[in-house]
Amino acid sequence: MLKTSYIIENKKEVIESLKKRNFKSEVLIDELISFDNERKVLQTDYESKLSKSNSISKTIGQLFKDGKKDETVILKEESLKIKQETKLLSEKLNDVKTKIDNILYQIPNVPNKNVPTGNTQEDNVVIFESDLNINPNSNIPHWDLAEKYDIIDFEMGNKITGSGFPVYKGQGAKLQRALISFFLDCNISFGYEEVQVPHLVNEQSAFGTGQLPDKEGQMYSIPEDNLFLIPTAEVPITNIFRNEIIDESKLPILKTGYTPCFRREAGSYGSHVRGLNRLHQFDKVEIVRVDHPENSYNSLELMKDQIKSVIEKLELPFRIITLCGGDLGFTSALTYDFEIYSPAQDKWLEVSSVSNFETFQSNRLKIRYRNSEGKTNLAHTLNGSSLALPRVLATLIENNQSDDGIKIPKVLQPYTGFSIIK
Repeated sequence: MLKTSYIIENKKEVIESLKKRNFKSEVLIDELISFDNERKVLQTDYESKLSKSNSISKTIGQLFKDGKKDETVILKEESLKIKQETKLLSEKLNDVKTKIDNILYQIPNVPNKNVPTGNTQEDNVVIFESDLNINPNSNIPHWDLAEKYDIIDFEMGNKITGSGFPVYKGQGAKLQRALISFFLDCNISFGYEEVQVPHLVNEQSAFGTGQLPDKEGQMYSIPEDNLFLIPTAEVPITNIFRNEIIDESKLPILKTGYTPCFRREAGSYGSHVRGLNRLHQFDKVEIVRVDHPENSYNSLELMKDQIKSVIEKLELPFRIITLCGGDLGFTSALTYDFEIYSPAQDKWLEVSSVSNFETFQSNRLKIRYRNSEGKTNLAHTLNGSSLALPRVLATLIENNQSDDGIKIPKVLQPYTGFSIIK
C-alpha cells in the first residue's frame, strides 16, 4: 500500500496519476488527510498523558521511599485518572488508525509515467512481436490434440475434483515436468536461487503481497486454520523477506521457484476458458527480486529480456505488451505481459506478467534495506511468471502439430527424452 505521508505530500500528483487507472481518489484522499490530522492530535495528547503518567509514577515511588505516604494518596488518584484518560485516547487512536488503513487498502499503486493511458486490454500497447511463421498444419485446438494423443484428460479431472483440474498423462505429464525443469534451469542460469516454498500461506502473507483484501474472492481458503492456497509463488517467496532489514550490499536478491497455483476464477465461463485456457489449478515457475529503488526499473527491463529469451528458445510466436492504466493490476506500478499466439484458436494467450511494485508491497511487508549511513528505507519488489505452464503447453502443442505427431522443440528434448508425441 502507499504510505500516508507520500499521499499527503504528493496529493495532486497522486490524484492525477491515479486518473490513469480511471480511479477517482479525491474523496478517499480528503478523508485520509482528515483522519490523519485527527490521528496527530490524538497521538500528541496520548503521548503527553503517557509522559505525565510516567512522571507521576516516578514521583510516587520517590515519595514512598521518603516515607511521605499521605502525599502519595493524592498522586495515586491523579495517576488513576490519567491512566483512564490514556486508555480512552489509546482506543480512539487505534480506531482512527484502523480508518486510515481501511482507506489505504482501497487505493491502488500509483502508475509509472510510462504506463499508457487506456481503459481496457484493447488499449494495451504492443512493444514487441516476433515473426509469426504459423505452421499451416496448426488448425486443431489443444483440447482435441490432448484427446487425440491421450496426453491430458479433462474429464478425469472433472471426475476427481471438478472442471478446471486436468489430469496430465504419459508424454503429456513428462512434457509438463520438462517445461518446469527447463524454466527453472533458465532462471538459475540468470542468477536466481531456486527455493521450494509452502503452498499454503497465512492471512498476513496474503495481505503483504496484496492478495488480501483485493482478491479474496479468487482465493481458496481453509477457514478452520485461517490459511489460503497460494494463487502464485510470488506470495510465499516475497514473504520470505517480510519484516527483514537487508544490508544494501546484498541487493538485489533473486529467487525462483516452482509451485502449483490455485485460483477460484469465479465467474469464468464460456469458450474462452476451454481446455487449458483458464484453470483452477495450474503449475507456474516464478521469479522474484528485492531491489534497490534506484535500480528496480533497470531490473524490470532485464527480467523482461530474460523471459523473452526463454520463449524464444521454445520457438513460439509471441508478443510483449505494456499494460495500460485501466488494465494494470492493483499492486503494480508497471507491468509487461507476454502472450503466445494460438493458431487453432486465432487468439493471443497470456503466459507471463512481469511487474514492478516499487514500495507498494514492501510497505505492507516492511521489507527494508540499510544503507552505508545506517539509515533504513523501503526496498522495491518485482516479480514475473517465468513461465505459467498451461497456456505455454497449449500453444506449444498447437504450433508444433504435424501429420506425424506433435514435435517437441529441440531445447526441451534433453528434458523429455523424446522428440515427438505420437
